[in-house]
Amino acid sequence: MEQLSRALLTSGFSFPQDVTIGQKEILPEKILQFGEGNFLRAFVDSMFDELNAAGLFGGSITVAQPIAAGLADVLKEQDGLYTLFLRGLENGQEVCRKRVITSVQDAVNPYEDFNSYFARAKNPDLRFVVSNTTEAGIAYAAGDNLTDTPQKSFPGKVTAFLFTRFTHFAGDMAKGLVFIPCELIDYNGTTLKKIVLRYAEEWNLGEAFVTWVNEACVFTNTLVDRIVTGYPRDEAAQLEAELGYTDKLLDTGEIFHFWVIEGPSWLREELPFEKLGLNVVFTDDATPYKLRKVRILNGAHTCSVTAAYLCGHNTVGEMVADPMFKTYLEKALFEEVIPTLDLEYDNLKTFADAVFDRFANPFIKHMLLSITLNSVSKWKARVLPSVLEYAKRKNALPTVLTFSFAALLAFDRGTSIEDGALIGDRAGEAYKIMDDAANLELMQSLWSKCDGSSAAIDVLVKDICGRTDIWDTDLNTLAGFADAVSAALLGIVQNGMKAEAARAIQ
Repeated sequence: MEQLSRALLTSGFSFPQDVTIGQKEILPEKILQFGEGNFLRAFVDSMFDELNAAGLFGGSITVAQPIAAGLADVLKEQDGLYTLFLRGLENGQEVCRKRVITSVQDAVNPYEDFNSYFARAKNPDLRFVVSNTTEAGIAYAAGDNLTDTPQKSFPGKVTAFLFTRFTHFAGDMAKGLVFIPCELIDYNGTTLKKIVLRYAEEWNLGEAFVTWVNEACVFTNTLVDRIVTGYPRDEAAQLEAELGYTDKLLDTGEIFHFWVIEGPSWLREELPFEKLGLNVVFTDDATPYKLRKVRILNGAHTCSVTAAYLCGHNTVGEMVADPMFKTYLEKALFEEVIPTLDLEYDNLKTFADAVFDRFANPFIKHMLLSITLNSVSKWKARVLPSVLEYAKRKNALPTVLTFSFAALLAFDRGTSIEDGALIGDRAGEAYKIMDDAANLELMQSLWSKCDGSSAAIDVLVKDICGRTDIWDTDLNTLAGFADAVSAALLGIVQNGMKAEAARAIQ
């Protein structure tokens, strides 16, 4: 079979009818993208591909490989092209959308061809910089210098790149760039700008440059949401046979997508995603959307997976196929979490409804045990705020969310620590509890002193609830919480997880 390339697009090759081909015309380079991984290609690049096809953007993407090892060479080999499969459920029906993405038109490795990479700073058409350099990427690195080729850190690369652009265009305020970082940290754009300005000061780049960064450049904060499963290793041969060509960069992800861009209002005119019905929100405050994602999507995972695992389920798909856990999640989200949030109800309900299609996606095998990683800190960040806010607004406890704390304690019942994991038992089957070492040692210690009696469980629960170093508050002071958790945990120990989970949704 032939390999995907731009020559193939114009060769008369017969692509399958269900494969959409992006804009074939070579377009001006308007976007520099740090990162060539699966996520950006299945999320950002696909959306710009749709804009180009609709005649609403007219610009291409050049990918800069952010670290020494990467896929720039493979991207160049395929002329930036790759096939994207978006698969999942919409209103309960399976959907698969296939598209050859053409928005990426070049790729460069700064570690092998620094001059070609740096020449992009002098491109008058360049307007946007997109990035996903992992959560650790937006960080200061001591020792970076202006003369490095390239700098070690991503912010260092950005600073040197901007200074070259500033110098080349003699400080022209119209040549500033818009940064749209997609790293999964809070205030990603604000953090990137802060580090850039730190380098500007350390490297003595001058007040004029600092003014240009502050006034000519825009650093947006973003929230991104799409599960990207990446290269379908187990299916690649089958998919290529269906396509009729080879593609080393096949990418797969879910149908659902959501992108919040916190920045100036004029961005929605330059980036008219909304005109295509894409789920992109431009706002001056992303906080409500962050809370929505953390409390509803992430909270749904964290409040359910430990109970579901101890009930014998292994994947998220298995969990939501169980009528009891579907009801469990419905009660948790619609009756307990949504009432604690301040966005419009229809907005919250639509997002929560989508969670069930996402969890039931037959194309994604999401293991429950992988989600239980660091469950203590996840429960604190994702579930506890909803518990506290519900109690504040309703003067009562949320039944399912409170039960989820008991389920967490039951899941963390282990006997020994081996190779950094506490070993639990599910119906005679050992499983690994992965968490911070101090949390694992605490759980092992507490359970080693607990004989399963009502009095012993009360002691265990009151001890863990009182750990202000973990929760930043004494949960024993939350009226009725410790007693409710103790009762649920005793029931789990005596009657099993399934019986108690069923009781929690009555």
